[in-house]
Amino acid sequence: MVDFHIQADSEIPASSQLFNQIRFAIASRQFPPGHRLPSTRQLAMQTGLHRNTISKVYRQLEDAGFVDARAGAGIFVRAQGDEGGSGGSRSPIVDRHPIAYKLVQKSLDELLAQGCTLSQARELFLAEIDWRLRCSARVLVTSPREDIGAGELMVRELQQALQIPVQLVPLEELEGVLDQARGGTVVTSRYFVGTAEAIAAPKSVRVIPIDIYDYREELQQLKTIPSHTNIGLVSLSTGILRAAEVIIHSLRGDELLVTTAQTEDQFKLNALARNSQTIVCFDLTSHEAVKSAIQRVRDDLIRAPRIVTCENYVGEKSINLLKRELGLE
Repeated sequence: MVDFHIQADSEIPASSQLFNQIRFAIASRQFPPGHRLPSTRQLAMQTGLHRNTISKVYRQLEDAGFVDARAGAGIFVRAQGDEGGSGGSRSPIVDRHPIAYKLVQKSLDELLAQGCTLSQARELFLAEIDWRLRCSARVLVTSPREDIGAGELMVRELQQALQIPVQLVPLEELEGVLDQARGGTVVTSRYFVGTAEAIAAPKSVRVIPIDIYDYREELQQLKTIPSHTNIGLVSLSTGILRAAEVIIHSLRGDELLVTTAQTEDQFKLNALARNSQTIVCFDLTSHEAVKSAIQRVRDDLIRAPRIVTCENYVGEKSINLLKRELGLE
């Protein structure tokens, strides 16, 4: 409880002394919004004032918009301005995002507690927001040249999901591109994020790693395929093909005969279409390439292979993260 002191021999009326002390307690958040003020009996015991005098002060506080009197409950500090009280207006965005607004308030309070002025805190917030907006203006996807297909997959899916231009840069050329760029955001899979961060960090360019699709459903299907089945794997990415071959071997050993082909290798695609009972396409581009290969060798087929197609390479959570980071939501 806040201690209130009344100077009985002062020229300032006792009611004015109490009014100003309570108003200061509210302004300094010793009495925060929603706080219940002491009863007139409690204040009378503490200050030695008559309860009628205290009731008069409370009415003055209510008339001035500092408190609300609730019948049978007491006197409560009114929220001011953007805190949502009737004493001020607030932006509609505060109503739409109340939890986020509380986080902003908390962050601002922590900055002020560390010695920042309001102007300095504003500059810090705006500097971070401006930097992120500049980064959002240019999105660079990177992957090693030897697995540039993985980068092509990311670019295609990100452009479709984000509806913004996305540039593909081989990892080996990333440093030179960033030297010429004023800002941007580098996006890559977690396979390559360490190398990308080592290049981008000295240039104050952020790197956002994305998670690739987990292929859980497709792996479950592979577990049920009969032994001695010929499996074809097709992708734009050599990295995906290598990883998939290893994973399938760990699941089934030598029970399945696995053949791989990249999308642009028409000769291997034709052979794979002739000899496979099941073909797994790790992206939609590969699906179209496999359909064309089957069409080319259809006269050599007794039965067309079953096609399993993975629709995504980039995980959905990563897409949503990028939308938030780039200010697209």
